[in-house]
Amino acid sequence: MKRQLTPEWMDDPAVDPAELREALAFIRKVNLRLGGVKALTKHLERWSANWPDGHEVTILDIATGSADIPVEVVRWARERGHRVRITGVDIHETTLDSAREHVERELGADAPIELVRADAKELVDRYGPLSFDYVHAGMFLHHLTEIEVLTVLRIMDRVAQRGIVWNDLVRSRVAVAGIWALTLREPPITKHDARVSVRAGFTKKEVKDYARRTSLGYCRYRSSFFTQRFTLAGEKRGAWVIG
Repeated sequence: MKRQLTPEWMDDPAVDPAELREALAFIRKVNLRLGGVKALTKHLERWSANWPDGHEVTILDIATGSADIPVEVVRWARERGHRVRITGVDIHETTLDSAREHVERELGADAPIELVRADAKELVDRYGPLSFDYVHAGMFLHHLTEIEVLTVLRIMDRVAQRGIVWNDLVRSRVAVAGIWALTLREPPITKHDARVSVRAGFTKKEVKDYARRTSLGYCRYRSSFFTQRFTLAGEKRGAWVIG
């Protein structure tokens, strides 16, 4: 099945805010129930064994949407006694408004989450190399052309001091059938965007080729047949050798 890029309605700057909130609510539900949150926290769980006591771990979340994954990471960290500070970036101002509402509603005004309007392809200019311990991109790179995917992966690697997690959709006939069934009763914007997202997803071969072309040899590909999601993730050699 050839990869197909179709503009998603929620990316339109003129999208109706009410419809956008519906689409973001669906993404929150999918991330929580079908592995989007765990795609990041399972890696943090393993890596946290090496975190120095008292260190505040910094995470950049690219295309944060309603910041649902940052919210759940903060909860995960608090339950385990870790300190985290997360920066969520998104280019869509209306989406960021929804993110601010979601963060305050779920965690309060003092949540350790900063939300910033920024273009993922220009993050090095804003933050510089090695600015964060970890960089995460969830269900974002499937919005991009091949050259843009390669650009963002290189930026993720450059901005991350310790490691990266790319969390996205598998492109397969199973995934296409699954998303059609899952969205049958959803609003039109959710139905459209979810279905075109799967057709813009990636095969294992494509992901591993991107990793090779961007020198991400420290990252490993993992996927789930049940959720039809994958991660390309890893920590850099000597990630927590400090001093």
